[in-house]
Amino acid sequence: MGYPILFHLSFLFASLCILLISFSTIEVVNGGFSVNLIRINSTNVAHLLDTVQSPTISDNGVHIIEMSLGNPPTKYYGIMDTGSDLIWSQCLPCEDCFPQNYPYFDPKKSSTYTSVYCQEHECNQLEERNKGCSSNNQCRYTYSYGDSSITQGELALDTITLESSSGGVIPLQYMMFGCGHKNTGNFGKKMMGIVGLGRGPLSLISQIGSSFGGRRFSHCLIPYSNDNNLPSIMSFGSGSEVVGDGVVSTPLIKEESKPFYYVTLEGISVGDTYLSLHSSKGNMIIDSGTTLTFLPQKLYDQLVDEVKKQVPLQPIIDDPKSDDRLCYSSTNLQDPIITTHFEGADLQLKPIQTFYPSNVGVSCFAFRSTSKDAVGIYGNLVQTNYLIGFDLEREVVSFKATQCNAHHV
Repeated sequence: MGYPILFHLSFLFASLCILLISFSTIEVVNGGFSVNLIRINSTNVAHLLDTVQSPTISDNGVHIIEMSLGNPPTKYYGIMDTGSDLIWSQCLPCEDCFPQNYPYFDPKKSSTYTSVYCQEHECNQLEERNKGCSSNNQCRYTYSYGDSSITQGELALDTITLESSSGGVIPLQYMMFGCGHKNTGNFGKKMMGIVGLGRGPLSLISQIGSSFGGRRFSHCLIPYSNDNNLPSIMSFGSGSEVVGDGVVSTPLIKEESKPFYYVTLEGISVGDTYLSLHSSKGNMIIDSGTTLTFLPQKLYDQLVDEVKKQVPLQPIIDDPKSDDRLCYSSTNLQDPIITTHFEGADLQLKPIQTFYPSNVGVSCFAFRSTSKDAVGIYGNLVQTNYLIGFDLEREVVSFKATQCNAHHV
C-alpha cells in the first residue's frame, strides 16, 4: 500500500488553483503553506498562516473531536484520546453497536474505502494481541480500554478530512482506521467512536507525521461545568505550538512500543503544603480520554487528608458504593488551590479543575487512587483551561493557562 499518509493530490492541486484566483502568492513553509491575501479594493497585504485544526466539544466527562470520514466526506465525532492509538468508527453492518445520533458509517458509500488484508504492512501495525484474520483474509482488530469498552472490526483505509484556520478543508487519503462492527461500552449518543492521539503507529498524529510542519498538536479542553455545546479547537503541525508568556514545559519520557505520553510528577501542593512523590521518571500518563486523575495510594491518601483540612465543609457520602470518593454539598468551592509539580512545570489548579458536579448541589474530588506501583493517569478534568501542546519533535509537553471557552473556532 505504500506510505499510509498521502495528500489527495488532485484535490490539493485544484484547491491551490482556486486559491491562486484570490491570493497573490502561495509559499511552502515547513511542510505547510502560507498565503499572502490581497483584500478586494485594497493594496494592503496580510500574511496568514494556515493551521490544520478540528473543532472539539465537551460531553459528559469526555471531549469529542469533529472530523469527516470517507468520500464524499461525512461528519464523524469521536472521543479524543491521547491514551490510545487506534482511530475507529461504528460501521455498517452493525452486529452490536451502541446507539448514536448520526447514521452509522457505511463503507459501501465511500469511494475511497479500501480493505486491509492480513499480509499487508498496515495490518502489521497492529500489536499481535489486537490482531486477527477473517476467513476472507481481511485484517481484523480487537481493542479494549481501561473502562471495559471494546471495539471489534476490520482495519481499513479511507479519507479523513480536517479543517483549516482559513476555512478550507484538508483531505488525507489512505488513513488507517478501524471499521467497528461490534462495539460496547459507556458511550453517549454524540459519540461515533474514538480518535487515538497517542504515540502508536495507528494514531492520528502518527499517521499525519510531519505533513503539516512537524509532529505536534495542541488542545484546549473546556471545563466540565461549562456549556457542552461551546466549541474549542485542536490544532496540528505548524501553528499548534504553545508559546508566549506563562508557558511551562516538561519532558516526555519515551517508552518503546507504548502509545502513552509519559511525564514525571514530582509532587502535589495543597495551598502551601507540599506532598512529595518519591517515584521513578515517567510515572504519569497524560490521558485526555480518562476523566479523573489517578495517583499512587500513598500520595492520594495524603492529598485527600490535606484537602479535608483546607476545605471548611464537612464531607458527605455521595455514593455508598464508592467509599473513597470525597464530596461536598457545594457547587461553588473557592479552595483549595492545588498545584501539580511536574519536572520543570508547576500547574496551578482551581476547584473548577479539581472538583466536578456529581449530583444536584454536590461536587466531588477529581482524583482517585491506583495501586502502589501502577503508573498514574493525569485525566482530562485537571487538563481543562490549559492550552496543552504535545511536541514529538522536541519531546516535550507544554502548558499555558487559558480560558478555553474563549479559545474557539
